[in-house]
Amino acid sequence: MTDPLPITLLGHGRLGSALTEGWRLTGAATPTILTRADEPVCPADTRALVIAVKPAHWREAVAPLTPSLPHDAVVVSVMAGVRACDIARVLPRPIARVMPTIAVAQAQGVAAVWSDDPRAVTLAHALFGRVADTVDLADEALLDQATAVAGSGPAFFHAFAQALASAGVEAGLPQDMAERLARGALRSAGAGAATALSLTDLIARIASPGGTTQAGLDALHASGLADAAKATVSAAVARARALAGDQPS
Repeated sequence: MTDPLPITLLGHGRLGSALTEGWRLTGAATPTILTRADEPVCPADTRALVIAVKPAHWREAVAPLTPSLPHDAVVVSVMAGVRACDIARVLPRPIARVMPTIAVAQAQGVAAVWSDDPRAVTLAHALFGRVADTVDLADEALLDQATAVAGSGPAFFHAFAQALASAGVEAGLPQDMAERLARGALRSAGAGAATALSLTDLIARIASPGGTTQAGLDALHASGLADAAKATVSAAVARARALAGDQPS
C-alpha cells in the first residue's frame, strides 16, 4: 500500500467531508482542511489542491492560495460546471476534474475523471481509486452528463425510494414499515449493482414473466419512466452548463 498523499482540501461541506472520511478510512490521503473562514495557506508538501467549494464562489476562495500552492502541485476540482480553462487562469497548474458520488465516504463511490494532463490523471486516480470506481472520460464536456447520471444520481434513486415508500403507505403499509422496506429494496438493488451483471440481467433476475415484478415494471414504463429519466438528466446537465457560464443561470 502506498503512503497517504499529502493534500490540501479547500471546502468541507457535504462532499468535502465525505472525501475526508473516505481518504482517512482507506489511507489514500492526509488532507489539510481549509474553509473560507480560514486564512488559507497550503502546506509546502501539498501534492494536490482539491477544490470542493460552491461553484459560485470558487474564484474568491482559491485566489488567496496562489502564493502558497507549490508549483509542482496538481489542482483537482470536484465542482460541477467549472471548466478547467477557467481554473487554470487563476491557478496555472495541471488540472483534473472529478465528479464523485457521496458514497466515497464509505469507499463505495463512483467518480468520473477528466484531464488533458497525464500527471493530473495519475494523481486523480491515486486519490479516488481507493474510494470510488473511477471512470475516465475522453472529453471534458462529458462531465456535465456524468454529473447528472452519477454525481446527482444517488439523490434520484433516494427520491424514487421515497416515492415507493409513499405508495406503500397508500396501499396500506404503516409509514415506518414502508420506509424500512423501501430502504431495504434500495440496499438490495445496490448489492446487485456491485456485481458484474448488466442492468438488463439484474432486472431479469427479479422479474419473472407474468409475475408481480413484471406487472409493476410494465406500469412503471407505461407511466413514463424513460421520459422522466431523460427530463431529470437534461435538467441537471443544463444546470451544470449554466454554472459554467454557457447560458444564463
